[in-house]
Amino acid sequence: MLRATGIRAAYGRSGREILHGVDISLQPGEAVALLGPNGSGKTTLLRVLAGSLPPLAGTVCLQGEDILRLSPRERARRVAVLSQRSAAPQGMTALQLVLLGRYPWLGWWGGYSVGDRRAACAALEETGALALAGRQVSELSGGELQRVALARILAQQSPVLLLDELAAGLDLARMLELFDLLERRRRAGAALLLVMHDCNLAAQYATRLLGLREGRVIFDGPVRRCFTAERLRALYDVEVRLVAHPANGLPQALPLRPRGPAYRGEAACGGAAPGGMPPGDATRGGAIREDIVSEEASRGDRPRGDRPCGEAARDS
Repeated sequence: MLRATGIRAAYGRSGREILHGVDISLQPGEAVALLGPNGSGKTTLLRVLAGSLPPLAGTVCLQGEDILRLSPRERARRVAVLSQRSAAPQGMTALQLVLLGRYPWLGWWGGYSVGDRRAACAALEETGALALAGRQVSELSGGELQRVALARILAQQSPVLLLDELAAGLDLARMLELFDLLERRRRAGAALLLVMHDCNLAAQYATRLLGLREGRVIFDGPVRRCFTAERLRALYDVEVRLVAHPANGLPQALPLRPRGPAYRGEAACGGAAPGGMPPGDATRGGAIREDIVSEEASRGDRPRGDRPCGEAARDS
């Protein structure tokens, strides 16, 4: 459905090259999570795939046609894009914003039909934002605006969805609701490309993972094959330990470089470290002193950093 080969891209002919020979394909019923550190070229790749940034070299074919040869209206009928950090337009309600997604389907007279309004309201309902329809967009919270923005691209009814950081600004419940919604769309045949920073969420909802680092693809394949400690370390320069999700067995990554109070052995209420040691002495290279924890466990005690505030106060 969507295929890009040999993509090199920069902003301006004399600008720094950001993408270096990227190949990517997207088929109906796929959800591809595009992972990578900040500045790796993820958003730039989305712009190239959407046809809004012509590449320096390479081609993007959409349903067998060069995307740059399609008119903006025809591109919009085939590809819908949720951009990162979309500005909230002034003087527009949520319903009016979602109706913009119907632009590719407007007739020659340019007015919205009853069908357009039904499609917009259905999209708002699907994203849990129908109650916001009459609200001014400028008054919405970040999470509310994100749900309305997703409704706009759903109202567009395009078979390919390119989503740049959908989870931004969403609380946990709304995030899961919207990703469940996208899973239903995928099962119905939509092709999804999701720029994501949460690799664990990607492992749960993607059918394929694509890792982009410094403008180059370093892995591309099914979740279980690509979601390994070695590949994630190569992508993010972070050591992780993989565990199986208790609900479905899919891999999840736990970083091995946390620096919070519990990992330093500090008490939960700001007191001394386990065993009365100064906070800095309870760690060796960032790891908790296992001998201290084991000693307290053998006495039937919990490590002091795990105790409620009242218990910590009684110990002092």
